[in-house]
Order: sequence, then structure tokens, then C-alpha cells
Amino acid sequence: MPFDEAMTEIAAAAKAWRRQLHQYPELLFDLPKTSALVAGKLREFGCDEVVTGIAGTGVIGVIKGRLGAGRTLGFRADMDALPMSEETNLPHASRVANMMHACGHDGHTAMLLAAARYLTATRDFAGAVAVIFQPAEEGGGGARVMIEEGLVERFGIDEVYGMHNQPGLAVGSFAIRPGPMLAAGDRFVVTLNGRGGHAAYPHTTRDPLLAGAHLVGALQTIASRYTNPFDPVVVSVSYFSAGNPAALNVIPASIQIGGTIRTVDPQTRKSVEGRFRDIVNASATLFETQAEIDWRAGYPVTVNDPDKTRVAIAAARSVAGEAGVDDDWPRAMGSEDFSYMLEKRPGAMIWLGNGDSAALHNPGYDFNDDAIIHGMRYWAALVAERLKPGA
Repeated sequence: MPFDEAMTEIAAAAKAWRRQLHQYPELLFDLPKTSALVAGKLREFGCDEVVTGIAGTGVIGVIKGRLGAGRTLGFRADMDALPMSEETNLPHASRVANMMHACGHDGHTAMLLAAARYLTATRDFAGAVAVIFQPAEEGGGGARVMIEEGLVERFGIDEVYGMHNQPGLAVGSFAIRPGPMLAAGDRFVVTLNGRGGHAAYPHTTRDPLLAGAHLVGALQTIASRYTNPFDPVVVSVSYFSAGNPAALNVIPASIQIGGTIRTVDPQTRKSVEGRFRDIVNASATLFETQAEIDWRAGYPVTVNDPDKTRVAIAAARSVAGEAGVDDDWPRAMGSEDFSYMLEKRPGAMIWLGNGDSAALHNPGYDFNDDAIIHGMRYWAALVAERLKPGA
């Protein structure tokens, strides 16, 4: 796809939108400023329909082509930030305490707005595009809520596509793979209740801290001894709370541990949860303590439809050339709630290069504005691929 002068102008405007969003981040479903900016832009562009209030602050814009009837594509961008303090010292750094766009959702939103502006101006396609601006990707499951509130059926969406920036991948490049691309991510908090007492007389206690220390090691056997090494599983204990440093002669009566479990295969996900519960309860029994399990089921596996992955690859290659698209990118053990949309309709998620930036969820991260035009052109290329008259 050749560069279009109009696209270059729109991308320059989108840079300003992106930096405005970056300065005023918002969390989860509570995105009034972000939602208002997005809805205002979509109305200004002339979308045929602009709907707000889905999943609280979600926004949908519908753009109809001028070349007749056809399928409807759903393009999704996430809008929410993270509860982190920014450390970039950039002129457009966050102005909100303990909130920052550390995952590039400001860039995702700006790129899809840019594509919406271009598509409303040209409309050289059949069918329609629904641009989906989603709240609460960072742990809130906003995609699931939008689906529960009728997103797919109300707008007649036939296929869904997502895009996420990737630090370390060259700007202007894309990466994708068919099938499972990102893992399911479940979380847990285990409370072990025992009998506390004086640390000089441990035999009079039922030490939950000792049970917890054993449990941390025992849980690692899920990946090392229970599952096939060619079936990826990650078990990470990331939280351990026990006792009081001001009372080092006291064995506590209760402790908590927490963490996350990542899986790629749905059947493995079920069996791993069962094994997790067995190990927790057996460890508690071994040390004569009692376990309370708070299992927090997270996002499903993100699975790219093979046929729609080929569509995405063709669109990306029209933007970046053959060498600019890695079509066998390694799957990652992170998770993404776009998976809920892919469970409802076939589609694909693609990575967009963010260059040599800090990692995602890092206080030094910033979305690379040079990537905007490449993401915008990818969205336009998808329309050209899938919404040809008679297709």
C-alpha cells in the first residue's frame, strides 16, 4: 500500500491526540475523559453511528462503505492505563499521580482514531467497520463485559481484529502467528490458617509459615513434573505475607501467598487448576493447617483464527513488505482480554513494532509516535483486503 498524503497528515494529528491521552490516564472502567475524547472525535469525523456507555465507558463507531453491502469488521483498541508512577520525564508525561499509560493503550486508541478519520473520509469499501474502543483491559475484562452487553450482535460483527505494540520489534514491522498467541492467565490467593504462638516453643504451634514455605516449592512441581514439557505452563508465586518484623519471636496464626498460573491449552488449564488445589490442600494437611483458596479465573487463551491470520499477514505485508512481517512469532505467556472477542468471532491479534523502547508495564515506557502511521495503514489495509465489493 503506497503512502497516502492524507494518512501522513492524519498521523501527525494523531500524535497530538496520543500525547493528550498520555497526560491524562484513567483506569479500568472509569474513563470519562478518554471516552469523551474518543466519542467527540468519532462524531467530528462523521461516523454513521457513535454509541457510548457499553461496559460503562466503551465507545463504538460505525463507518459504512460507499460501495454497497458486505460484511462488518470489528477493530478493537484498548483505552485504560495502569496504576503506576511514570519515570520518563517527558514533556507529555502523566499529570495524574500513580497512573500512567505504561502499555501503550494511548497509542492504540490514537491509531484507531486515525484509521477512523481516514475511513470516514474515503469510504472506498463495501460493508462496514465497527471501531471498538474498550475499557478495562488491564485486569478488568472489559472485552468480556462489552460482549455480555451485546457488542457482537448489536453491531453485526463478522470478524474481529486487534493490534498491540511490541517493544524490541522494529518500528514499521509486524509479528503474528496462527493459533494460540498468548496464554490464559489465572490468579490465586491462598490463606493458610494454623495456630500461632511463641517462636521459642514451635512444637505448641501449627506453623502456617512453614506450610507456606513448603507450598511455594511444591507448586513448582505442576510445571516440572505434572505437565508435558512441550505444553507451556508457568506457575509464579509473587506474594508471601507472614508475621511481623516488629515481633520476630512470634509464629503467626495465618499467612497468605498469591501468584499467577499461565497455560496455553484449555484442557491443561483445567487440569492444572485441579492439581493446584490438590497440592494446596495436601500441603495444608501435612502441617495440620487449613487452606482457603481464592482462585481468580483470568483471561482465556488468545487464539488467532488460521484463515484470518493469513488475512492479517497479507494486510501487514502490503504495509511493511515481505521482510517486515514475522509470521511465526513465538507465543508469549502474557494474557490479553481480546481473547474474549476471538472466542465469539474469528479474527487475529497482531504485534506492531515499538522500536527500542522500555518494556511494557515499565515506569520508563512510552509509546513510539513513529509507529502511528504504520498501525493506521494496517487498519486501512485490512479494510482493503476484506471489504472488496462482492467479497
